[in-house]
Amino acid sequence: MVAPIYYYSTNRQFSNQSSGDFERISFQEALFQGQAQDEGLFMPDRIPKVSPEELRQLPHMRYPEIASLVLGKFLRPEISASVLSQLAREAYTFEIAIESLGEKRYLMRLDQGPTASFKDFAAQMLARLMGYFNRNGNYLNLLVATSGDTGSAIGRAFQGIPGIFVYILYPRQEVSPKQEAQLTSINGNVRAVSVDGKFDDCQKMVKSAFLDPELRLFHLTSGNSINIGRLLPQMVYYFYAYSRLAKYEEKVIFSIPSGNFGNAIGCEIAYRMGLPVEKIIIATNENDEFPGFLQNGRYEKISPSR
Repeated sequence: MVAPIYYYSTNRQFSNQSSGDFERISFQEALFQGQAQDEGLFMPDRIPKVSPEELRQLPHMRYPEIASLVLGKFLRPEISASVLSQLAREAYTFEIAIESLGEKRYLMRLDQGPTASFKDFAAQMLARLMGYFNRNGNYLNLLVATSGDTGSAIGRAFQGIPGIFVYILYPRQEVSPKQEAQLTSINGNVRAVSVDGKFDDCQKMVKSAFLDPELRLFHLTSGNSINIGRLLPQMVYYFYAYSRLAKYEEKVIFSIPSGNFGNAIGCEIAYRMGLPVEKIIIATNENDEFPGFLQNGRYEKISPSR
């Protein structure tokens, strides 16, 4: 039997008073907490490996099957293989196009989901996982800060999920008319709330809510990329791309446009699981805190974001 994986805060400030060890919690607990109480992010205490035989089988598997295989290494025994397989089939009903750009260069089209955003891939699986673990009928309030596409993807994914109510905070002046139309057209258990400010203000409000002890009775959780349930599904499409393009053990280079680096971290986790990756190229915009950190070793936050 494979030992379960537990999740710890990257700030490592949770400690067991008796042993002095860092607290580790289950995936379900990390999923529903969203962000750790010490403001850290939950990460697995070890990275499981894909076997050579599993890599060989990837070209014969469809996307939901690859998702079930890869995610299962992090989620079992909390969720059975059969249940996870069913959730993956429900989440991924759309195809992924991979277009050739010539000379072994390819573009993976992650805009085939219900809101035409790559964030549909993580949001659809996050909704199914939360719905499954919340199947006993408890209610949850899911908070999301968005500059446009995250909110739409989360809203569509969670629409109609029993017991989960979604509140999407978006900056009124920073979303396009099309994005606002997407956000405000979702109904039922999903509500979009416009904020007179920037995306950073929305994000600050969400994070502050998680840290407010008086709000814990409302069973708050997050749908943003701070949630491990959003992060893990983002590693799946790297396995899928490899399975469709590369020969066995052939190393690949991924070039990834990044904002909060959830996509890039997903690729890094896939690499540490054993996916043959030669290099990860991360493209950023003028919010260049991370490239600056790599160059000089100092993290200088840009606030407000550009």
